[in-house]
Amino acid sequence: MRILVVEDDALIANGLSVGLRMHGFSSELVDTCADAAHALGAGGFDAMVLDLMLPDGSGVDLLRDLRASGERLPVLMLTARDTLDDRVAGLDAGADDYLGKPFELPELSARLRALTRRAQGRAENRMAWNGLSLDVARMAGWFDGAEISFSRREFGVLSALMDRPGAILNKQTLEEKLYGWQEGIESNTVEVHIHHLRAKLGAGFIQTVRGAGYRLAPETPQAQASGR
Repeated sequence: MRILVVEDDALIANGLSVGLRMHGFSSELVDTCADAAHALGAGGFDAMVLDLMLPDGSGVDLLRDLRASGERLPVLMLTARDTLDDRVAGLDAGADDYLGKPFELPELSARLRALTRRAQGRAENRMAWNGLSLDVARMAGWFDGAEISFSRREFGVLSALMDRPGAILNKQTLEEKLYGWQEGIESNTVEVHIHHLRAKLGAGFIQTVRGAGYRLAPETPQAQASGR
């Protein structure tokens, strides 16, 4: 999952970037309302962590503008101003959740998973398709009942595809889910991850749609019947 972090404290922002990566997220860091608006215009984010006080304005005003435009991106407000009035103002402006500083990364990560899960219409952290079950919180997987290990980025590819089963995701979309702006990307990195996943799950689990991208193979009648 790709998270936009809007935070002007460099120490906190860098700590968030490292911590979110450890919990299976990729993140983009910006430190002003203007840069946040530009990044949001480009799209491709699953959620936003938004500081309340920014050098060029208020995170609440940025959020109001975002909601006025019709954007439904899940937003977690993150701020040292944690009074009741601040929390009410942020939530009424359109925030989905609110977390005061200081905070613990496991809690922030769990809140982001909950926000994105609800946005996708899921009630739990598990996703299943054709005998594969993923636990997003633990970054663990089971295939036909046997536990199977994935690298962080292999897991990212699978979870992106399973978020939208049947949809074709192109290479750029998958790269955006896996890497931040600051990270270098080798030209064949997605292909390498797909190759490794096919070795673990079978050649037909992920289909290549020539000239378009990748998608999960259609769900089998057996998987549909079992609810897997």
